[in-house]
Amino acid sequence: MTKQERATFVINTLKELYPEIPIPLDHKDPYTLLIAVLLSAQCTDVRVNQITPLLFAKADNPYDMVKLSVEEIKEIIRPCGLSPMKSKGIYGLSQILIEEHHGEVPQSFEALERLPAVGHKTASVVMSQAFGVPAFPVDTHIHRLMYRWNLTNGKNVQQTEKDAKAIFPKELWNELHLQIIWYGREYSPARGWDLEKDIITKTIGRKEVLAEYHKKTSR
Repeated sequence: MTKQERATFVINTLKELYPEIPIPLDHKDPYTLLIAVLLSAQCTDVRVNQITPLLFAKADNPYDMVKLSVEEIKEIIRPCGLSPMKSKGIYGLSQILIEEHHGEVPQSFEALERLPAVGHKTASVVMSQAFGVPAFPVDTHIHRLMYRWNLTNGKNVQQTEKDAKAIFPKELWNELHLQIIWYGREYSPARGWDLEKDIITKTIGRKEVLAEYHKKTSR
């Protein structure tokens, strides 16, 4: 198969498996999504969804968030990891939203990426899921699968994002990145991977990846 044929196979298979795509992080508006995505760095979405209700019960908007101290935020979000950095980021970005954006989450990559603790991936998720702007946020699942499917060389997430945007139609980016995340979790995880259940990798997988898998499982 050519690269484009592999990409088409991915699109069609994922559409079949995930006709409806739930957004993994619970939120009710752009601000709560932004906070949830920030918390999800090096933390599972399941854990984030357990912690955000506790945080949002006290503050689900920037005006209430800045009434809390950094220390109070840190205590609530501690189970998500990296709490010193994340709590400062949440407090700091809430201040900036009030001072510079009338308490609203800005609808541009540039403005989002200027906020404390908000990188390109977080900005991409917010632009995509809150505002419907085409973006392709690359997380560990997408990075792993794009490499397994021989659609990128997998050197870094920036290259993976660039390759994904080059091969997949722009109008599919927002749903496709979510479909790949769900697929990675269910069928093609980093650990406990069963190739027999992973129809996409089994069909179009990179030769070296398949060879390595068979080598490990035949021991």
